[in-house]
Amino acid sequence: MVSDEKGLPDTFDIGTRQSVKWVAALGSQSYATPVVAGGRVLIGTNNDVPRDPKHQGDRGVLMCFAETDGRLLWQLVVPKSSEDFGDAYLDWRQVGMASAPSVEGDRAYTLTNRGEVVCLDMNGLADGNAGPFVDEGAHMTPRAAKEQVVPGPTDADIVWVCDLVRELGVRTHDQVEGSVLIAGDLLFVNTCNGVDGSHRKIPSPDAPSLVVIDKRTGKLVARDGLHLGPTTFHVGWSSPARGNGDERIFFGGGDGVCYAFELPKGAPSDAIGALKNVWRFDPDPVAPKQDVHKWVGNRREGPSVIMGMPVIEGGRVYLTSGGDPWWGKQQSFLRCLDAGGEGDVTKTAEVWSYPMPRETCSTPAVHDGMVFATDVGGHVHCVDAATGKPLWTHKAVGEFWASPLVADGKVYAGTRRGQFVVLAASREERLIAKIDLDEPVNGTAVAANGALYVPTMKHLYAIAAQREASSTTRP
Repeated sequence: MVSDEKGLPDTFDIGTRQSVKWVAALGSQSYATPVVAGGRVLIGTNNDVPRDPKHQGDRGVLMCFAETDGRLLWQLVVPKSSEDFGDAYLDWRQVGMASAPSVEGDRAYTLTNRGEVVCLDMNGLADGNAGPFVDEGAHMTPRAAKEQVVPGPTDADIVWVCDLVRELGVRTHDQVEGSVLIAGDLLFVNTCNGVDGSHRKIPSPDAPSLVVIDKRTGKLVARDGLHLGPTTFHVGWSSPARGNGDERIFFGGGDGVCYAFELPKGAPSDAIGALKNVWRFDPDPVAPKQDVHKWVGNRREGPSVIMGMPVIEGGRVYLTSGGDPWWGKQQSFLRCLDAGGEGDVTKTAEVWSYPMPRETCSTPAVHDGMVFATDVGGHVHCVDAATGKPLWTHKAVGEFWASPLVADGKVYAGTRRGQFVVLAASREERLIAKIDLDEPVNGTAVAANGALYVPTMKHLYAIAAQREASSTTRP
């Protein structure tokens, strides 16, 4: 949520193409945050505007563009699990692929809309099939199809697949969300286990919430033993984070509790072990803990959830939590916690708590003694990182699902009404610009190599402060 990029634009105009380096067309619905690495830009979307005629119908898609001009290099196209299994709530219609990949060298790791963890070659199939996975054609073909799709040079090169649904009985809900955490040879992954279509039952109560995978082979090596299924209010979408001297993995559980696990030592084992839980903080200890689904739809009281990622900075954990944006109470909190200690630290770890008027999906941005967060009421909050004292609140037009990005002395964030705001990253509120994007913004803006990448529902904009000849990439 914080970048050291400099020279980013104060404003831009998508109509006149002022400061627009390039724009790439996505599908009809996009909820993901872009990731820039190795001269490429990766972002999830759907297949309502097919880039390749052999891929037809509702699909989850991860697109890979050239960072220089927005050309499509390759795409991972994944059939809907709802289409195969006849349950729309497994993989909601037209939502596409929503997870943001994690990239290391020439490998990208991400969650697909089918509840799979995949390792991808950043070069795609254009330079051949690197293996060991060689069944890309079968993977991109729906079960009901009469003929198997034949892979081409603009398709993804899958290195390995770990299917959390088949191997662990995970039951995804609506869409799979969250990023993979890379720690040495280990990958830490939120399984996104959730409720069924009634929103009042967990079909897979014994499925794990957090798993560990060997990044070299795709084999499962560990899982949490917390049994969070029965107390998961909706679905777990928080990404794991590493901190406290890099010795702990912090994770927002589907039950609304933040956990820390000991980072496993030694080489990954072939046996599936249990992660050691060493720290636990409940940000809403008075909320219901049993029969949680009877509170579904109650907008005044009920359980809390954690949507954003815990952020660890200077021995502290910055965490947002509160009511579920779709089914829960309309309030949330930004909290600062001591990342140390052991056991249940609910009564001892809190340094400060700051209330927000509506629910939140935000991962906090911690920068220069300030913490920035958004809520679905359309507010950008700035508080003092040491004390939690409110410094200012800016009201934008529309809901924030996106988190704030802090870069080049500015705060960037877009709403679902298509308003993109640029604020000064300072202790006093100062609005720099408001930009109308004409489309909802669901993902978080990203800064890389002198450019700002802004995702909207149907497009990805590369914004650069210098006026360049702009290009438009279309299907």
